[in-house]
Amino acid sequence: MTSVPHPLPAGRPAAAAPSADRSAAVPDPVSGPGSGARSATVPTSTYRLQLQPGFTFAAAEAAVPYLASLGVSHLHLSPVLEAVPGSAHGYDVVDHSAVRAELGGEAGLRRLSATARAHGLGLVVDIVPNHMAVPVPERLNRALWEVLRDGPSSPYARWFDIDWAAGAAGTPGAGRGRILLPVLGGRLGAELRHFRLVRNGGHDERGEHGARGRRGERGDHGGRDRYVLRYFDHEFPVRPGTERLPLPELVDAQWYRPAWWRLARTELNYRRFFTVSELIGVRVQDPEVFAATHGTILRLVREGVVDGLRVDHPDGLADPEGYLRRLREATGGRWTVVEKILTGAEELPPSWPVAGTTGYDALRHADGLFTDPAGARELAALHRDATGLPAERGGAWEATAACAAREVVTHDLAAEVAALTRTAGRICERDPELRDHAPWALRTAIRELLLRVPVYRPYTAPGKAVPEGDAAMLAGAARAARTAFTVAPGAPRGTAGPVQGTVEEAATVDLVRDLALGTAGGSRDHREFCARFAQTSSALRAKAVEDRAFYRYTPLLSATEVGGEPGEPGVSPAAFHTYCARIQRDRPETGTVLSTHDTKRSADVRARIAVLSEAPLEWAELVELLTKETARSTGTAPPDAHVAWTAWQTAFGFGYGLAGPLPADRLVPAVLKAVREAALRTTWTEQDTAYEEAVRAFTEAGPCGPPHPAAVAFARALGAHVRANILGAALVHLTMPGVPDVYQSTEREYRALVDPDNRAPFRPAAAELAGLDEGRPPSGLPEEKLRLTAAALRLRREHPDWFGRDGGYAALPAEGAAAGHCLAFARAGRAVTVTTRLPRLLERSGGWRDTRLPLPPGRWRNRLTAAEVRDAPPLREVLGGWPVALLTRA
Repeated sequence: MTSVPHPLPAGRPAAAAPSADRSAAVPDPVSGPGSGARSATVPTSTYRLQLQPGFTFAAAEAAVPYLASLGVSHLHLSPVLEAVPGSAHGYDVVDHSAVRAELGGEAGLRRLSATARAHGLGLVVDIVPNHMAVPVPERLNRALWEVLRDGPSSPYARWFDIDWAAGAAGTPGAGRGRILLPVLGGRLGAELRHFRLVRNGGHDERGEHGARGRRGERGDHGGRDRYVLRYFDHEFPVRPGTERLPLPELVDAQWYRPAWWRLARTELNYRRFFTVSELIGVRVQDPEVFAATHGTILRLVREGVVDGLRVDHPDGLADPEGYLRRLREATGGRWTVVEKILTGAEELPPSWPVAGTTGYDALRHADGLFTDPAGARELAALHRDATGLPAERGGAWEATAACAAREVVTHDLAAEVAALTRTAGRICERDPELRDHAPWALRTAIRELLLRVPVYRPYTAPGKAVPEGDAAMLAGAARAARTAFTVAPGAPRGTAGPVQGTVEEAATVDLVRDLALGTAGGSRDHREFCARFAQTSSALRAKAVEDRAFYRYTPLLSATEVGGEPGEPGVSPAAFHTYCARIQRDRPETGTVLSTHDTKRSADVRARIAVLSEAPLEWAELVELLTKETARSTGTAPPDAHVAWTAWQTAFGFGYGLAGPLPADRLVPAVLKAVREAALRTTWTEQDTAYEEAVRAFTEAGPCGPPHPAAVAFARALGAHVRANILGAALVHLTMPGVPDVYQSTEREYRALVDPDNRAPFRPAAAELAGLDEGRPPSGLPEEKLRLTAAALRLRREHPDWFGRDGGYAALPAEGAAAGHCLAFARAGRAVTVTTRLPRLLERSGGWRDTRLPLPPGRWRNRLTAAEVRDAPPLREVLGGWPVALLTRA
């Protein structure tokens, strides 16, 4: 998943970008959890590089010697196929048949692979099966262009989920359906004057961007596009035979309907990525579509250019497991991880033939170790008092998440709910036993059931056995959803919930439940409903939780991360050990992460913020002081207390109080994005310019102004504790079960905010690493982290058996008064990780005192200090001046 620009028409004023932001046949049935995904080459670690026009294959190739010396085994590349020109992320694919020319094309990728291999490294590539771009100009996506020109008769029509019947509404003629294209800056009547019909006899505009022009493919797609229709930067094909019509009639005669961009919310009739209309869903469940969209990547795998895959957003697919089985067979079982977000105790379906997830579940557990649960609860109370927010608008987590979900399912995903309602209606119309389920009842049942799915989605399909967990989950959701139809005795109608109804009408919920489970029938409409319900459920969870509730509920920003649990952000050592033991048993080659291209704050920013859970009252008092002092000294006040809390906490995580003023060009966009996503006073599409200007002015005057002496003192007082959190989280990530993915530049202290701030071109730290390797002591936290990272990555590469499938995992409990502040574990009995947790509380309680760490028999050498210990040494001796230790048998 990634953030992408908001759907405003080209050539019109646009807001800043919101988040959206996925063959050799070797049959091998899966016999147990993860067993079907074992590859001949499993990485010991991966290093994520964000490719973009400013950082190409050649730039990545130049970084290979440094990354090899750092200790990684594989480079992890963002998507490499042809994307929208200038794209900074590559998830907006326009052509699956070509490697992106702006990055250096296939030749550049092959050179990178050869150089990596010469240094002992492999390549893992991110692939995006769920969606393609609806680009500007539209001709860049050839498959979509063909459908726009030829309609449902196009051989490419099967590529996309398009409801042609829904597109017949408002169309002149005999009910001919059209694809809604929400690209106009206003209603068609006002925008028609900006359309131009032009002869397509000029230069090949596609060729300007590389791949297709150089390969000799005609810009007119085989000579059929004699004319094109232009609207600002948009360009559309003209249906053959309609070019002589008057312009209004010509527009109406096409297989697409150019429309005001605001109509996407309710009228869109193609499946999209979340609520982003510029990304159209792809039907990779169709074997021919799979073959066409995966041919190039699979060829690169077969030819040894690519060694492993990261699958973007599998929850968007109609049948994730079926897709992954086909992918595994086609790749010969290469190491593959999926960007699956797990909720709470949810586990990856054991039948999925992959190594595991990309690691957001590991992120939540690692972050939680360094968060004090009691302090987090106190922060929540202080935040509620300071902001005055009602429970459902940011005052309490559960209520906030529920309110955000209802807003999203009712407003943002109205088109998706309408599509489900139409499909359910067709099913009822064709079955006499299901007649007379009113459209309003179907729509309400769909909404209410979606709202009560506690995870991202179920994994059900007609004709397949229903997973036991999904059956129980949807049964419980249905029981709760039925209450929306009932009215309490004696209460006025309409007071029990969002709709009015009766117990008899609530039976519609049971029908929708059975349709979602795939047990109500096997027709095409039944299959479509089952798949689209799950896909919509995933979109609802992502948009409501990640992109709204996380920005409303802000007592501790480090807890509002993808996969996080802001209501219960702390993770005890016992819970962490239980999680790691399960991962080692079930998915030992899964991915783990702390920072990604999608994290809202980098790991080190979150680690700094997490310390506030150990100083809740001091933090609340400091926010009040800083806000008042900013108003007194600059005359600038925040528009509300929610903004003040968000802005100051973001600034503290970013380093406020450590040096001079923070860069406004980085902090202000992050705070503005936060208030737009929160949608309390302003949104991406309904911007309150006066409010946003107040947010900007306050952020520039306060958090981006000269640090207040009280903030400087506070930052200095917590400096050692921040260091412990940053180094502790890094070491846990690099040595826990799974394959760690190191995001670019995070081997040093890395402070970055939400995209695009975290996607700056990568710059190696080769000189610093060389100096440390020559014996120079690390200078400050950035070099300490670099030394730690290199030590752990090199150890994994030297001894993959210690950390892999057969490596084992054992908790090592400390003994003594401060035992709860130590987290330690052993890998294969040969390597031991020791970290300090909740360091400020440890300091206030008197330090380590008599606390010792019983070690496995033998002498143990600290890889960071070279000191040796044995038996049950005092923790002070184990750590040797660091807050962490990495021990191996001497």
